[in-house]
Amino acid sequence: MAGRNTDLEQDEKPLDPAAERVRQKLVRFMAINLGILFFAVMVVIAAVVYRNWTTTETPAEASAPPIGETTKAPLVIPAGARVISQSLSAGRLSLHVALDPQGEAILIYDLPAGRLIGQYDIVRP
Repeated sequence: MAGRNTDLEQDEKPLDPAAERVRQKLVRFMAINLGILFFAVMVVIAAVVYRNWTTTETPAEASAPPIGETTKAPLVIPAGARVISQSLSAGRLSLHVALDPQGEAILIYDLPAGRLIGQYDIVRP
């Protein structure tokens, strides 16, 4: 089999000048694109490393009490309101409450600040 490869190499004739110029342009094009691709991959890797290295605490983590301790704070809801459901996410508490004369509402509290930040009345047509 080694003899077949040497026969093929000997049978190859040099390319004509136009085909050689096209080949050189393609090789240059490929080298430039590989360089750009390598640079882009390095930028993405650098961004991932930088992001992992410079992590900051989220507000919920910063306001969390030390392990073994609890946070106690009053949560003011309207008089006569009855809690139907609740949801907690990223330091925000959402309460679905039944109000005596007015109907229902959704109250949103910012727990780290300990204050009501929104009230949405539920109106049924």
